[in-house]
Amino acid sequence: MLLNGIILTLSAMAAVFGLFMLGWILFDVAIKGASAINWQFFTEIPTPPGMGGGGLANAIVGTLLMTIVATIIAVPFGILAGTYLSEFDRGGKLAKISRFLCDILVSAPSIVVGVFVYIILVRTLGNFSGWAGGIALAIIMLPVVTRTTEEMLKLIPHEMREASLALGAPYWKMMTGVIYRAASAGMFTGVMLAVARVAGETAPLLFTALNSPYWMHGMNEPMANLTVLIFNYAMSPYDDWHALAWGAAFMITISVLAVNILTRFILGRKRKAY
Repeated sequence: MLLNGIILTLSAMAAVFGLFMLGWILFDVAIKGASAINWQFFTEIPTPPGMGGGGLANAIVGTLLMTIVATIIAVPFGILAGTYLSEFDRGGKLAKISRFLCDILVSAPSIVVGVFVYIILVRTLGNFSGWAGGIALAIIMLPVVTRTTEEMLKLIPHEMREASLALGAPYWKMMTGVIYRAASAGMFTGVMLAVARVAGETAPLLFTALNSPYWMHGMNEPMANLTVLIFNYAMSPYDDWHALAWGAAFMITISVLAVNILTRFILGRKRKAY
């Protein structure tokens, strides 16, 4: 009993310490970042150091574009891969290898992905680009979507598949109309978690999209983004750039928080519906 009480006490202290540190970080980001949020922050591009004013409109748009590109690439491939692993080759060699590689990619440092895309795309094409950044983020998203889709589909009872097929539905109709629909909440959660993860990635974009202080004219050029901008501005000696870095950090934090809250809300609604 004494040992059990000691372990419970230590566990509670660890949880309280973790929550305290998280709250401290969020409070600090909110206090220092909220003051930098204004209309110019969303409508203007950065100004040279020492001039004051300016905003991060180009970085916000660049981050959104690369995240959208990554989502368009990763989500269809991830859902199809997860479906194959769950429905067609659960115990096969290819499935085991795929799961192993997905687990490695999920836990691998994101900078490794950045270096890989740099060697394959940036050096080959001869320039940094938003496309390279989007592909790097898609590679990070892909294993998360794949594994989440597989696990959610495995939770659907086989009786639902058998009932649909017994009624004469073709396999593709059974998957899209019954199984995907039943697993939609969990699959959507996986997609949103993958988006939230890549929203704060910096290292892959340093090697692929780089950064730019100007408005982009296309995806085939270096593209401004919030995470690399935070890195550059936080390391600078200029107070006005520090303020913009705090504002960008606050915006990313709020965005990721909003995505997680939205995901939990939709998941809760789906559960009540069923």
